[in-house]
Amino acid sequence: MADTICRYEGPNGEHCQHEPEFEGLCYWHDSSQKKNQPDLIERLEKRARSGVAMVGFCLQGCCLRGIDLVNHGNKNGYQLIHSDLYHCDLREAHIFHMDFSGSSLMKANLEHANLNCATLKDVNLLGTQLQNTKMDNIVWGERILQETQADQYLAKNEKLDLFEQSEEIYRNLRRVTESQGLFELSGHFFQREMVMRRYQLPRYDSKRILSKLVDLFCGYGEDPSRVVIFSLITIFSFALLFFIFGITDGSARISFEMANTWLENLNNFFNSLYFSVVTFTTLGYGDLSPAGWTRVFAAVEAFIGSFTLALFVVVFVKKMTR
Repeated sequence: MADTICRYEGPNGEHCQHEPEFEGLCYWHDSSQKKNQPDLIERLEKRARSGVAMVGFCLQGCCLRGIDLVNHGNKNGYQLIHSDLYHCDLREAHIFHMDFSGSSLMKANLEHANLNCATLKDVNLLGTQLQNTKMDNIVWGERILQETQADQYLAKNEKLDLFEQSEEIYRNLRRVTESQGLFELSGHFFQREMVMRRYQLPRYDSKRILSKLVDLFCGYGEDPSRVVIFSLITIFSFALLFFIFGITDGSARISFEMANTWLENLNNFFNSLYFSVVTFTTLGYGDLSPAGWTRVFAAVEAFIGSFTLALFVVVFVKKMTR
């Protein structure tokens, strides 16, 4: 005797309440059912309007061009989660505020679709076509699916394959968002693209180390705040060195001394901090000067400062001219 309900069980234990049509599975969950009926779009729109979340639907290769899955008059969109939309035709689809969490949009065509405010957490976006797709205010999640999966695999080959896929996806998202003028989002995707490329290099490879340094210093040219933070850390670090090893003010020595009161040492530290600032910015007023080992420290800080200030200008101008 046939089951009274579909035997599909979702990732969180959800059960479908629809009657089965084939081998205990309902129409939407049966991957062997060819969904090419003329009224497919109308049936899916009607199913969405029922208000029941659409979980685990098998819609591989379906033609859903121009479908309207907008939950009109409601602040919450429809859910089509943990579903398979591989190679699905969603061109010109109205999927505003749609929740696709955990679904696969691999090689799906979403050209000219309205994807604004959609949720794409843990969605497979490998090969997804997004040209001229409306993509404002999308909820992406912290990381894409392949990047999350890479942390769960121990085999090196599997990790490398997932990092390659992640790089490809981020590159595609970067190009699409850049072409639409979403430069802030494009910059974020560029950073993640470069990180994924770095992870594919051997751990102690010089190129990987250099790439990591560029990421730390400026976020691959997308984060001016990192340059500012690096500058402040450098200034304070060298100020401590000057405070310990001493600088001179004419004939007087400025450094930490156990015999000094805490106010005198605090004043000496601020003088060292001032000297570090003018050295980093290469101002060189000449009122304070290094002595002994601090000459080496001053030369190193001046070199770092010149490089960092130039880097900040480049990164800042890049961000502002977009």
